[in-house]
Amino acid sequence: MSLVQIEQVVKRYGGMISVDHLTLTIRQGEIYGLLGPNGAGKSTTIKMLCGLLDIDQGEIRVDGFSVRQRPLDVKRRIGLVPQDLAIYERLTARENVNFFARLYGLRGNLLQERVDEALEFVGLSDRQHERPGEYSGGMKRRLNIACAIAHRPKLIIMDEPTVGIDPQSRNHILESVRQLNRMGSTIIYTSHYMEEVSALSTRIGILDKGHLIAEGTQEDLRAQVSDEERLILQTAHMSAAAVQELQSHPRIKRLTETDGRLEVCVPANHAPLQDVLFILSKHDVTIQSLTRVEPDLETLFLSLTGRTLRD
Repeated sequence: MSLVQIEQVVKRYGGMISVDHLTLTIRQGEIYGLLGPNGAGKSTTIKMLCGLLDIDQGEIRVDGFSVRQRPLDVKRRIGLVPQDLAIYERLTARENVNFFARLYGLRGNLLQERVDEALEFVGLSDRQHERPGEYSGGMKRRLNIACAIAHRPKLIIMDEPTVGIDPQSRNHILESVRQLNRMGSTIIYTSHYMEEVSALSTRIGILDKGHLIAEGTQEDLRAQVSDEERLILQTAHMSAAAVQELQSHPRIKRLTETDGRLEVCVPANHAPLQDVLFILSKHDVTIQSLTRVEPDLETLFLSLTGRTLRD
């Protein structure tokens, strides 16, 4: 059963098209990883889905309600965890969660129960009477989540929820995402950390230039690059002439070199390994280690977009 339906959606900024006839469906109960390089249209799509930005063309429905025709019904079903912190520094943590929960119509005993629940869920109950200025970056991110989930939304949108935080807080947030999903929430998760999307998502969609260019489970997506593999060579030193000759080799698709670490993308089962070794030997490059790497999500992303996720 689908919870989110995006059908032929277009968004223009002046003469530029940010989202170009985008169509995708997000099923109830899944964690949908939304990936794309900068400028791919992710943020614009999320803003239109939340009713924060007008749709120029097409339709978005959440739980059967049109964002255009029933925006309030849609917003009641969404909890948004934005990349930029949406908390008030002058209010305590409890007052922050209380404020946002009231915006969704919660009152009285139910309001207080949900505020308690949200603070407990993110592990801030013992610090709830402090202001965010006294919190670490990770604690502020967790408070951001508490403000978004107190009304128990059907759909939770998490836009870069772990930016700039320590590993312990990141692990806490990732486990919180899993727990929210187990409790019944559908989650859209965007991140520049490929390993997070890989660890969490049941399905993944990749946007580029406003288009959905690939979608499926991780197994589905990996199958699309099964004809490629990577060779990683660590060298004692690297020759610029060797790199130049390797780049011109007809069966080497991509090549990067950083501080003697050479990463070569080649066709699977037809890897020109002997050629690579010969060229390096010819230029007196000493190889310290050689590793073959199976295709992964990062490889797929680079193959489809020509960029790494953090470009």
